[in-house]
Amino acid sequence: MSILIKNVLLGTAKTNILIEGKRFKAFGVPADTPAETVLEADGKAILPAFYNTHNHAAMSLLRGYADDMNLQSWLQDYIWPYEDTLTADDIERGSRLAVDEMIRSGSVFFNDMYFDIERTIDVVDKAGTRACIGITVMEMHSKAVEEQKRAFVEQWQDPTGGRIQLAIAPHAIYTVGTQKLISSAEWARKAGVKLHIHVSETAEEVRNCLKEHGTTPVRYLDSIGFLGPDVVAAHCVHLDEEEWDIMAERGVTVAHCPCSNMKLGSGRFPYELAIKSGARITLATDGCSSNNNLDLREEMKFAALLAKCTGDPTLLPAEMVFEWATRNGAEAFGIDAGVIAEGKVADCILVDLSDPRMTPNHHLVSNWVYAASSGCIRTVICDGKIVRN
Repeated sequence: MSILIKNVLLGTAKTNILIEGKRFKAFGVPADTPAETVLEADGKAILPAFYNTHNHAAMSLLRGYADDMNLQSWLQDYIWPYEDTLTADDIERGSRLAVDEMIRSGSVFFNDMYFDIERTIDVVDKAGTRACIGITVMEMHSKAVEEQKRAFVEQWQDPTGGRIQLAIAPHAIYTVGTQKLISSAEWARKAGVKLHIHVSETAEEVRNCLKEHGTTPVRYLDSIGFLGPDVVAAHCVHLDEEEWDIMAERGVTVAHCPCSNMKLGSGRFPYELAIKSGARITLATDGCSSNNNLDLREEMKFAALLAKCTGDPTLLPAEMVFEWATRNGAEAFGIDAGVIAEGKVADCILVDLSDPRMTPNHHLVSNWVYAASSGCIRTVICDGKIVRN
């Protein structure tokens, strides 16, 4: 498979780009370079695609179902009872809806945490995109269910040849006990897969952890050997400076979900401490029931503006939040992409520069973060193949 992208804006100059197989083969090639597919991209810019690092894809079915309430009431009184009614077919439909929405808004990868994962895997396979599929762990799961999940991991073979990976996903410290958290970490490390967990999403979670364990969630997880470079921790709203240093030292990836955090009233992410720590920060939407969309471009703008709302307009500039949504997300999951460069895996989007929201083009990334919408996207390429045009 080869794709020639002609007359596309890369940075500040137009060029012709050849994709061969899964990777960017060459830049500045002649306009008549042979290729199976030729895309005329005059008036368009090429940018890295997005990597959504925390999601519950099938919850697209719950979009708008339970809005404007606090997290615990939202979960216990509405979300969990509704989820009990979902069938495997429902989850497949919800995942298909989510994947289609993500493709249309420029995301080629999502890190999922849900149930009936075989259905979501099939959806991703057919869509031609990427995912890390989390095998959800909760205290209430029986031994038989756990054994079934372990057998799935042991027998796992990626049907896509590298686009799908697995994670062990203990939901949170308030739904998974100490021994099961420890065994989940051991299981993931033995299998060589990621760990995915919600951490310090609300002040109530922190207060309850202090009562039960005598310390805060990050310190607690660190004390039981859970934290490490294989961990993706979602939210991390209520961390102090020392906890951020722990996260950085352990190499934990943080999935920041600004819209979900704001909508559920969870609090403002501590951008100052997070950036100072040097921890790897990525961007995520969370599920549709708490956002209510999966548009990571919109998430970039909310994050950048929320960072500045305490009075420092220089905090979290456009280039940095753009990197959180692209390069950092790809690197966190071992995907050799996230930038437009020779030899890198070809995950990219073509953006229409004639759209009023992209005009004038004083600074492409600033326009993309602050001015544009996902409606500016014309083409999405994942793993060297066109998934939307």
